[in-house]
Amino acid sequence: MTMRDAFVASATRFLDDPRTTIVLADISADAFTEAGRRYPDRVVNVGIREQLMIGVAGGLALTGQRPIVHSYAPFLVERAYEQIKLDLDHQGVGAVLVSIGASYDRAEAGRTHLAPADVALIDTLDGWTVHVPGHPDEVPDLLRDAVCGRHSTYLRLSMRGNARAYPQAGGLQVVRDAGPGAALLVAVGPVRDDALAAVADLPVTVAYTHRPRPFDVTGLRTLAGGEVIVVEPYLAGTSTRVVAEALADRPHRLLSLGVGRAELRRYGTAGDHDRWHGLDPAGLRRAVVDFLTSGDRTRGEPAR
Repeated sequence: MTMRDAFVASATRFLDDPRTTIVLADISADAFTEAGRRYPDRVVNVGIREQLMIGVAGGLALTGQRPIVHSYAPFLVERAYEQIKLDLDHQGVGAVLVSIGASYDRAEAGRTHLAPADVALIDTLDGWTVHVPGHPDEVPDLLRDAVCGRHSTYLRLSMRGNARAYPQAGGLQVVRDAGPGAALLVAVGPVRDDALAAVADLPVTVAYTHRPRPFDVTGLRTLAGGEVIVVEPYLAGTSTRVVAEALADRPHRLLSLGVGRAELRRYGTAGDHDRWHGLDPAGLRRAVVDFLTSGDRTRGEPAR
């Protein structure tokens, strides 16, 4: 089962609650055909009109509905960002936005289907929760929490994933403990397994989260020593502000890894893009080793 399959099954069950409406813009419409037959007034497909999709969701939210809005990440967040800002945020109403495609799952479709900046854009808005699951089994609980909540939530689904689910990893969950004084690596969503592989024999503790917003500041302060590495499957540096503010009263070094800002102008596969952005295990390892050894030189110690 993919994350999208898990989402469709869970979202369909929520239609038993008359306060829930699913709003689509053609993407995944076939997957909701049966749900649309059962609930013709609460599965709304506006066609290829993503801005209208958000406007409809905002109107539904104003009437007390809890809309679930779904499309590819660049269409849902980037193309409709002004409507998200005005029709949801400015109106003070909540919705659940669920994307597929992540940063470059459909790399072969070209730049129109790539969205490495989506979480950074959502982060410009106030009070949003962002979930980035790393396994299909994490999706149902995250969707339930979002639909049963009141505020706006962005649920970012991917075709990529980890071998094991950690459904309760909203807060930072240690998945590799390298002992006292070790550097801390925070892995968000589907990059966890590659990050673990990259630091398998290095003195690095790895903590996992599928909820980068709100970031688990308490957990970070508990786990972090002097060196912190954040690996995110979207724009590099998206969480730099949050981590820096959380550790502002402590001396620390921070390495932020993710999708680079350079425009590659290439197609390729998702795996190709991982390598080009240094997010494969080999690329992550190079960056982490460089970071740790540069810290040794800064302190005047011999490099490991």
